Amino acid sequence: MRNDRALFRDTVLAVVLAAGSLALFLFYDAADLLSQPGQPAGAVRSPDLVGGALVVLTAAPLAVRRQWPVGALLASAVPDTLLNSLGYSLGLASVAGLVLLYSVAARRGLAVALAALMFAMLVYATGALLSPLDALTWADHLVVVVLLAGAWGVGRAIRLRRAYFEELKDRAARLERAREADTRAARAEERSRIARELHDVIAHHVSVMTVQAAAARKVLLSDPELAGEALSAVEHTGRKAMAEMRDIVGVLRAGSPAELGPQPGMSALPALVEQMREAGLATRLTVEGHEAPVPAGIELAAYRLVQEGLTNSLRHAGPGAEAVVTVRHEPRELDVRVADDGRGAAGVAARPGHGLVGIRERVALYGGILSIGPRPGGGFEVRARFPLKDGR
Repeated sequence: MRNDRALFRDTVLAVVLAAGSLALFLFYDAADLLSQPGQPAGAVRSPDLVGGALVVLTAAPLAVRRQWPVGALLASAVPDTLLNSLGYSLGLASVAGLVLLYSVAARRGLAVALAALMFAMLVYATGALLSPLDALTWADHLVVVVLLAGAWGVGRAIRLRRAYFEELKDRAARLERAREADTRAARAEERSRIARELHDVIAHHVSVMTVQAAAARKVLLSDPELAGEALSAVEHTGRKAMAEMRDIVGVLRAGSPAELGPQPGMSALPALVEQMREAGLATRLTVEGHEAPVPAGIELAAYRLVQEGLTNSLRHAGPGAEAVVTVRHEPRELDVRVADDGRGAAGVAARPGHGLVGIRERVALYGGILSIGPRPGGGFEVRARFPLKDGR
């Protein structure tokens, strides 16, 4: 549709210029040139059918100046040169050459545009040399040269302006695509972070509840009082899981009080160890080295690592197994280890899961080193070493 409108406008321009040139050609008084001193008799031809056709043919290529500017310039140069060499009055026909030169400069590369300018100059020089008229002075020729150069310069300026705006549009589009990609990446990272938190919370508490519920089922008839204690522990663990889930989901709600709630850290490890003991897993906590403040992100990652390690020991270590949590504070490193003396290699195939994948991501986020696998003397171990900067 846009090309059709452009073609229509160019066609109208060609018709208007052809009509104006033809009118000026037909009604121009050639006797004025004959009366000038030094002008040879018969040098100027009176208007006739051949001259009129050449005038129309000079302006006609304007109709396709956008689609084929170079071809239009070449097509217009032929009748324009014939008008000059045969001594006809040009009227407005030469204006077509200026418009076509502008079109080539505005729509083609620099090399083609320069060639078009040289060609237009050559066409004018050829017509001036072949013309029987001798009424133009050097000043007149200079004006024509300036007009040709001006039309070419305007065309190049328009082309550079278009290229500049196209570059701005392209840059804006690239920035918009980059912004959308960054937004998608941020959303994906946030979803991944929330998924890790939910998994760590739910997997741990559900595992504890499952073990306690199984113990309650086994002693339900033989020792109802012990079964009731186990069921109370299940209830307590479930309520705690719901509270932690509300805290995590609350972060998604703007202005939620949950956003101000502290995340679990190293200080919560004794309570976690006690919870695992109540669930039936013999657990010990050992803290070595001089305790010093640790960045909150690393504290949370260490807590989740211990939580996931103990949860896996509870699930897979087997009855009678013992888990030991060791936290070693060093000047430039925090070493956190969860080791059990359970089935070891026999439970390895079942152990890797989403929780350990999340732990890998947490440890990698802080530049730590994670090792997961069976212990040489039996059992299973999850260990991470977090680098600490000076001043922590």
